[in-house]
Formats: sequence, structure tokens, C-alpha cells
Amino acid sequence: MSDYFEDVKEVIVDVMKLNSDEVELALETKFVEDLEADSMDQFFLIDGFCEKFDIDIPDDIAREIRTVGDVVKHLEENLS
Repeated sequence: MSDYFEDVKEVIVDVMKLNSDEVELALETKFVEDLEADSMDQFFLIDGFCEKFDIDIPDDIAREIRTVGDVVKHLEENLS
């Protein structure tokens, strides 16, 4: 599992107001289908990732982020 996974999970749990003991997040977890994120949730998730990792995720990249793994991959490619 990536070094970024736990921090990404932390942001998701916070933004989506999930109970971390009750939700199983994996790299394959889809924001819309699995977590029922709407467009505002997705906006706040991207904002949360930007703030947590002190990065900028351009809109064109943000639109392509659909899973936890997409976020982790983006971080690995841009912060390593």
C-alpha cells in the first residue's frame, strides 16, 4: 500500500463524514459509485487533498480522479 494511502483515507473520512471503523476504503473505491459523493463532495475532496498535501490539482486532472487509487497515483507521480 502506498505511503499516501492513509493520508488520503484521512481526508476522505473527514470530508465525507464517514465512520472510519465502519467503512472499508481500498485503492479501487470509487467516489461516486461506492461513497455516493455528489459534485460538491468531489469538489471538497479535491480541495482537501490539495490542502493536506500542499499541491495544486488542475481542473482537467481533477475531472479524471474517480477512485482512491487515482488520487494516490497522482500524488506519487507529482510529489515523489
